[in-house]
Amino acid sequence: MTSLNSKKILLGITGGIAAYKSAELVRRLSGQGAEVRVVMTEAAQKFITPLTMQALSGNPVSAELLDPAAEAGMGHIELAKWADLILIAPATASFMSKLAVGDASDLLMTLCLATVAPIVIAPAMNQAMWSNVATQANLSTLKNRNVAVLGPASGGQACGDVGFGRMLEPEDIVDGLSSLWAPGALSGKKVVITAGPTREAIDPVRYISNHSSGKMGYALAQAAVEAGASVVLVSGPVSLEVDPNVRLVSVVSALQMHEQAVAEAAGADMFIGAAAVADFRPVDVAAEKIKKGSSDSMSISMVKNPDIIASVAALVSRPFTVGFAAETQNVTQYAKDKLARKGLDMIIANDVSNARIGFNSDSNAVTVIDAQQSQNFDERSKQQLARDLVAYIAQVMARCS
Repeated sequence: MTSLNSKKILLGITGGIAAYKSAELVRRLSGQGAEVRVVMTEAAQKFITPLTMQALSGNPVSAELLDPAAEAGMGHIELAKWADLILIAPATASFMSKLAVGDASDLLMTLCLATVAPIVIAPAMNQAMWSNVATQANLSTLKNRNVAVLGPASGGQACGDVGFGRMLEPEDIVDGLSSLWAPGALSGKKVVITAGPTREAIDPVRYISNHSSGKMGYALAQAAVEAGASVVLVSGPVSLEVDPNVRLVSVVSALQMHEQAVAEAAGADMFIGAAAVADFRPVDVAAEKIKKGSSDSMSISMVKNPDIIASVAALVSRPFTVGFAAETQNVTQYAKDKLARKGLDMIIANDVSNARIGFNSDSNAVTVIDAQQSQNFDERSKQQLARDLVAYIAQVMARCS
């Protein structure tokens, strides 16, 4: 399995002669297991046809910002959310200039501004245009904004000039993208992750739960697989697909999750408690559906559930233990208190009061805290955040071992 397997890559093609290489690029990306969608500028369509790119990618090509059919469902925003990464190849001098100033005058630029996914550009232009002070200033701006740059290469150009400005060959671009998701940081390690909510039964038809979608935990499982780990995902009830390389253990209640998580963690190298586990459960579960009757109120006696993450941290032979602190106020302080109180190696704190990055959202922003330091990860897709978190946790774990 390659590091590009199952990645959702949005390929933007701008108007340069190097656009002919984009066809081979799509073929190679698809061959690595990536799902590719193509967006073309008006100028790009002068060099290569949308029909060609559609045939190679297996998906419709997008070109118009105000496409009535697509925009009925806010198509450009959906594309921006869909992508794990946006790759612009070729990226012309004009495109780089627009991206540097935030010009949203066409579909491709709008996607770049609307996404939280990483952006990678493969510049392609005349050697004099590449060395021009304006282009270099734009390049510096983009790099400062964490836009990754692949190339350009030096060599003969279509205009007859020789110098830097050639777009990298498709195989080199694919290698560059693969290095962004380089596997191996957790090679040979067993990682156990909990995800999703738990459901605490009241009677056969009612239960107490929460709004957790499980997206962050499932993304972490995917990222750990990509990093070479053997992954066990202990999941509450969610409606998400799991990577076939992940061993899924499905549970419903907090007691079930506690039993399975502790059993799996006993032989693990890393444990990440991403599940939103119910703190309490009803003392008694009715055997039959409770009837409403004539009363205007109902009381349910509750008992505390066992603390999964603390139980794992208390194991004699314990894994590197990472907890989550989903808070609505005093996020950092509450997370630090939880880190110390439960004896964790690391805690990931996020503000679930922010609807944009809280439960059920597709993006997140967190602060990772351990005994020595803290590290902020600003808003990005949960898939990308998961990869960044797994890489960071693996680095800290290796330093502590």
